[in-house]
Amino acid sequence: MGVLTVRVYSIMKAMSGKEQLSESIEMYLETILILSKDGKDVRQADIARALDFSRPTVHIAIRKMIADGLIAVRDDGLIVLLPDARKLAENIYERHKTFTRFLIHLGVDPDTAEMDACRIEHYVSEQTFQKIKEFCESGRCKGLDQSL
Repeated sequence: MGVLTVRVYSIMKAMSGKEQLSESIEMYLETILILSKDGKDVRQADIARALDFSRPTVHIAIRKMIADGLIAVRDDGLIVLLPDARKLAENIYERHKTFTRFLIHLGVDPDTAEMDACRIEHYVSEQTFQKIKEFCESGRCKGLDQSL
């Protein structure tokens, strides 16, 4: 095996030790959290519209999240994040906002920073995230909206 192959293998082995939801499920949880801000009701149609997915695709994901104990769907069709899923969604959203701020600080235009943050938030280690978060919270990410 080459050096690169060994390095990739060791990274994959290290990452496999931590239980992780799929990027897709994390995206749904984050979307539900964002849509539910300020006490707004969230239904499958809202999620489909926000993600530009078909309603049947969202329905399949909703069923999986129910089975995994992440969400509940009330009798009136409203979707509610269960406590552990809410904490996870808040963590994902914090990562998203932090990476967006950091990328804008580096000079990336806001639209590209937003899209790239969506990808980065699912794959960067907790250690790297914490260091970037510390950097941004230290005031070195100048001129950026804290509330992104």
